[in-house]
Amino acid sequence: MELTRLRSFLLTLPGAQEDTPFGPEILVYRIAGKMFALLDWQAEPLRLNLKCEPELALLLRELHPEVKPGWHMNKQHWNTVTFSDGLADDLWQGWVHHSYERVVAGLPKAKRPQAPQQ
Repeated sequence: MELTRLRSFLLTLPGAQEDTPFGPEILVYRIAGKMFALLDWQAEPLRLNLKCEPELALLLRELHPEVKPGWHMNKQHWNTVTFSDGLADDLWQGWVHHSYERVVAGLPKAKRPQAPQQ
């Protein structure tokens, strides 16, 4: 996984912003100030923390060796995904969307990103 590709994908989510509140080694992705992803961009391979529904988090850890309890996070609600060559794009992208959607669902309606007008 290339860092630029992963960063670009994370920033395509509506209202997503990137910052470094924990220092330059961890990129944090937020929606309305709430974290949905943390990227250890200097790790080799890359590691990404994602929010996850607790029962799904346990299942993903059982099914995918790349998924572990969230590093330095609440282990019930966060997973760490280590990018390997065999990790399919649709899997990790789906996990990112799940994390983002969990955070958006917890926002007051006024702070949720609006769908673009057609």
